[in-house]
Amino acid sequence: MLANGEDSIYGGGRASVENLEFNWVNTLLGNVKNAITGTYHAIRGQHAPRYLAEFEYRFNRRYDLKAMIPRFLTVAARTPPMPYRFLKMADCYA
Repeated sequence: MLANGEDSIYGGGRASVENLEFNWVNTLLGNVKNAITGTYHAIRGQHAPRYLAEFEYRFNRRYDLKAMIPRFLTVAARTPPMPYRFLKMADCYA
């Protein structure tokens, strides 16, 4: 029961899809799915955190698209190089 006395609907099915409070959740999940499947030809589970991190980067900067590429280039230029062995270690802890 919600604070205003209404019952909330949990679970799957048509009733939860038609719940207006969760419409934005369905929209966001659809955007994540389309962004990942539209960008990559093959998707591997072990790289899911990286796919989501890329989507998060673009989503958080969606209102300032003109500054996205210059900002990315600035951050990339300031980031020190990372040896391949450290990149492989990140896969173990992701």
